Amino acid sequence: MQLLSETVKMRVDSRSVTGIIVTYNPDLDGLKNLLDAVIPQVQNLIIVDNGSRGNLKNWLYSQYPTIDFEALGQNYGIAKAQNVGIAKAKTHGANYVLLLDQDSIPAANMVSMLLNAAEAQLTKGVRLACVGPRYEDPRQKNPPPFIKVVGLKLERQSCTAADSIVEVDYLIASGCLIPLLTLDSVGGMREELFIDYVDIEWGLRAKQMGFQSYGVCSAYMKHDLGDSPVLFRGRHVPVHSPLRHYYHFRNAVWLYRQQWLHLNWKIVDLARLVRKFVFYSLMTAPRAEHARMMTLGIWHGLTGKMGKKISNG
Repeated sequence: MQLLSETVKMRVDSRSVTGIIVTYNPDLDGLKNLLDAVIPQVQNLIIVDNGSRGNLKNWLYSQYPTIDFEALGQNYGIAKAQNVGIAKAKTHGANYVLLLDQDSIPAANMVSMLLNAAEAQLTKGVRLACVGPRYEDPRQKNPPPFIKVVGLKLERQSCTAADSIVEVDYLIASGCLIPLLTLDSVGGMREELFIDYVDIEWGLRAKQMGFQSYGVCSAYMKHDLGDSPVLFRGRHVPVHSPLRHYYHFRNAVWLYRQQWLHLNWKIVDLARLVRKFVFYSLMTAPRAEHARMMTLGIWHGLTGKMGKKISNG
C-alpha cells in the first residue's frame, strides 16, 4: 500500500522528467540534432561524458548553456555514466529519468507519449519498471523491437494499433523512461557490466522483483543499432566491433550464471548467442578477431572477470 500511495502521489504532484545523455566521442552534428529534439521535451537535461576527446564542454556551453554537464574524465562505461546521471537527476527533484544514447533522435512528442503511458499504468496500481518507444534504424528495416520470452520461444510483440501498449521483458536503455521511485526499489545499473546487457539485466531484475516494463507504440525514436550493418539473406544485420562483441558475450554468459534469472530465459537467449557466434565468426571481418574476442568474452563471463577490458589477455 505504501508503494502504491507513493506512485499515485508522484503522478499527481509532477510530470518532471530529467533527460540523461551518455556521450563518448560523439558526432557533434548528430549530438546537436539530439539536443534540439529532446530539450523542449524535458525539464532538465544532464550530459554525462565518458572521457571524450576534444573540448566537448566548451562546445556544449557555447550553444546550450543551461545543460548540466558531468565529465567523468575517462571511459567508465555506460552503466556508471547512467548511475551518475540518475544521482544528479535526484538533485533536480525529478520524478522520472529519460535515458538516451548519443545516436538516438526522439520524435517531437515521444516524451509526452511515454509519460501518458507511464501514468496510465501507475493509476491502475501497476508496479512500473519503465516504458520505452518504438525505434527504427534508418539504415535497415529492423524487426519489431519489443521482446518477451514465452516458454521456450522469443516472441516479438507487434503494435496492433497505433496506441497499443505491450508488455515486454526489457527495453533498450535509449528512450527508456523510468520512475525514480522504481530505481529506488530496484537499484541502479550494474557497473561491472561496463557496456552491453546493462539494460537487459536491469529490466529482467526489475521483472523478477515484480515490476513490469512496457513498449509504447505511439512513442517513436530513431536509433542506430551498431556499426554499418551487414546484408545477409535480404536482411540487414547489425554488427559491432570485436571489442563490443567481447562485452556482449561476456555479459550474456555472466547473466546466465545469475541464480535469479529464469531457466527458460537463459535457454532462449543462449540459443540466440550461439547463432550470433557462428554468424560473426563467419560473416564479419576480421573473422578471426571476432571469434577470438567472443571466445575470450565467454571465458571471462564464466570466470567472473568483469569491468572494463584493459588488456589483451
